[in-house]
Amino acid sequence: MARDYYEVLGVPRTAGAEEIQQAFRTLARKHHPDVNKDPGAEERFKELNDAYSVLSDPKTRQRYDRFGDDFRQIPEDYDERVAAAAGARGGRAGWAGCRHGGGGVRFRSADGAGFDGSGVDFEDLFGGMFGRGGGGGGWGPVPGADQEAEIQLGVEEAYRGGRRSITLGGPNGQRSYDVTIPRGVVDGQRIRLAGEGGHGSGDAPPGDLYLRVRIKPDGRFRLEGRDIHVVAPVSPWEAVLGATVPVPTPGGTAKVTVPANSSSGRRLRLRGEGMPNPRGQDGDLYAEIRIMVPPEPTARERELFEELAAVSTFDPRRPR
Repeated sequence: MARDYYEVLGVPRTAGAEEIQQAFRTLARKHHPDVNKDPGAEERFKELNDAYSVLSDPKTRQRYDRFGDDFRQIPEDYDERVAAAAGARGGRAGWAGCRHGGGGVRFRSADGAGFDGSGVDFEDLFGGMFGRGGGGGGWGPVPGADQEAEIQLGVEEAYRGGRRSITLGGPNGQRSYDVTIPRGVVDGQRIRLAGEGGHGSGDAPPGDLYLRVRIKPDGRFRLEGRDIHVVAPVSPWEAVLGATVPVPTPGGTAKVTVPANSSSGRRLRLRGEGMPNPRGQDGDLYAEIRIMVPPEPTARERELFEELAAVSTFDPRRPR
């Protein structure tokens, strides 16, 4: 059984959007496989992304809070089906909804009354609703179930979006799909292919196929949500005197200004240069300064470094 998504992020079920985002960013930095070499870091990072992709979307979070791990398998018209089935069984009319909790399923009527389901054959009831027992169990046509698969994307492909042909295997053999990759898709996000899921019974429509995005590791880019982290190599003199240097981004090369007297590890932020977000604010790009020295200094370069060492009073190990 999958861990509770709130437990994964270490937040209470009452947590707000900012608290969830902050928890994800903190844990993502700690467990990203590019910085954490523990064998389980990659799976932990995927688990974090799954939790964040669900809890950061208000509509998806609402369904998760209500149905738990099974929320993706529950039809959108769940309440209507329950009401119709309960009415057909001679139950109370006008049921407005239900809640799935640790104690099982509890119905709520339109007038606010509760009902714990005593005396109702739930296996028979839900078996008919969801197509078990063959032919919809007498409850009429049943829409096909939604299905899910994974799709792996490179950082640049996810950044730009575009078209991709994929082939997936199934019980009836392989099938190919032409997929539109949204620009700025992130790890854990789902791409919906309408009508490509399981077949419905009778004249009911098929379900949808959801492709869960997995971003492949990239030696140049490290992603934390929509923020992109890159390394900005600089020479010792560029670090001391300041310079404008190129850095790679998934969309091409960008220029970053290195302030004078910068040390390795200093992060420079390029606002809005991270992963695009069609529905909100784009991510940022963080360029981390890394001072590089000549691998094989010339005689003159070595002479200059020796001269600097002789006159400089700088001690990098002295507390500052």
